[in-house]
Amino acid sequence: MQAPKEILDVWQIFDDKPMDTLMKLWWSKQSDGGSQRPVSLIKEHFVQYGVAGNCVDLSLWLIEEFRAAGIEAYGIIDDVHVERAHIAVVAVDRKGHRYLCDLGDQWIQPISIDGDVMNGNDFTDGFFPAAKVKVLTEGYKTTISYQRPNGKVSESTYHTTPIDDQLLWTISEQVQRVFRKTPLVEIRLPIKDEIAHWEFDNWTSFLSTSQKLHKEGSDLTLKEWVQRINLRTGMKKEFLVEALKYYKNIDA
Repeated sequence: MQAPKEILDVWQIFDDKPMDTLMKLWWSKQSDGGSQRPVSLIKEHFVQYGVAGNCVDLSLWLIEEFRAAGIEAYGIIDDVHVERAHIAVVAVDRKGHRYLCDLGDQWIQPISIDGDVMNGNDFTDGFFPAAKVKVLTEGYKTTISYQRPNGKVSESTYHTTPIDDQLLWTISEQVQRVFRKTPLVEIRLPIKDEIAHWEFDNWTSFLSTSQKLHKEGSDLTLKEWVQRINLRTGMKKEFLVEALKYYKNIDA
């Protein structure tokens, strides 16, 4: 179920990198912005602002790191015809075993998606924050079931057919031109003996743990939101002020 060390070593490079939609809107407002950022610029921006980007940015960066380490990796997508498509990554170990790697949804670690390994298993923890997961793979279609602390079960489906690099870039460009009307930031956080999940979504925030969902007070000024997001994620305050103001203008 768990990926081998060489895959985990690359994955752990991203332990401190949140997923966000702030960078996409902020970048569109810059004089040289608006298109998909190359990985070199994604890395630059992370150093400057503590911001990595959305699922597309994180996936492109992750693929580059895997390949630099000699690991086969490619992008996958939920629907190539949808501009809001969710992009993730599949990494392949030396034995040909496939592992789902989804930084966009802030998984704790990659998980095996080979049917002979996972199909029929019970719900398992340690892979997704604040939920147990179960995997069902049929060919190039993998369904993940998530069981929350309250017992609620939900599902998502990944189409794991490899997307070639040229098509992946084309889709990435399309995705970067579609904007949410409200900001979103997610990050994995070590809390006591587990990895929890903190989320800022539509001007509310909450922490999900294996015990329950902890809602935080959300009647905040923009300055207070900047402070909270900075403390949770490490994103630079000057970037947050500018990016959140853009979202306030959308809301207006």
